[in-house]
Amino acid sequence: MFALSDPRQRVAVLTLIALHIFIVIASNYLVQFPMQLFGWQTTWGAFSFPFIFLATDLTVRLLGKQPARRVIASVMLPALLVSYGVSVLFQEGTFRGAAALLELNTFVLRISLASFAAYAVGQLADIQVFDRLRQRPQWWIAPTASTVLGNLLDTFVFFTIAFWYSSNPFMAEHWVEIATVDYIIKIMISLLLFIPLYGLLLNLLLRVMGAPTATKASAL
Repeated sequence: MFALSDPRQRVAVLTLIALHIFIVIASNYLVQFPMQLFGWQTTWGAFSFPFIFLATDLTVRLLGKQPARRVIASVMLPALLVSYGVSVLFQEGTFRGAAALLELNTFVLRISLASFAAYAVGQLADIQVFDRLRQRPQWWIAPTASTVLGNLLDTFVFFTIAFWYSSNPFMAEHWVEIATVDYIIKIMISLLLFIPLYGLLLNLLLRVMGAPTATKASAL
């Protein structure tokens, strides 16, 4: 699908796809668990989802804009289906048994569909911004700008679709506050951890693909 003849490049692409799917599944599950942070309502999903933008920006840096879009397209449906199944089986932290999969869970389905829409909007915006800025000498500008915008779109698209007039009274009442705090947490995590982790993973994947690392990374 990505026309990569080098086996090392295929391994890198498959690794990025798997990372995308894992983060989406984990975040869709963790968003079911509210928590308080300094008196503000948020969810545990706020701490996991920023890493999807790390995976997306690495994909654009290594493969380019169009292959990155194909990665996103290949991830969306599997992530939707698997995250729905996992969230139904372990809704609110309790294993409900395989029989739960035989009944349509509209609350979890709405979260999965919201994630599907938010993932598409947020990641495509992230790819567009990153691609426009990737040639700048300062390699950190592109991932920083793209993750700030991408997280903004993703967060509010997701919470609007998932919890506006939700059947869950708590989420229906607090979703605007939770979305705002989630976004702030995501940006803090991204700015504090994103840049050093991005640099480490970029060089690791460049070595796997047999490309120059470190000083050459900014030219990709």
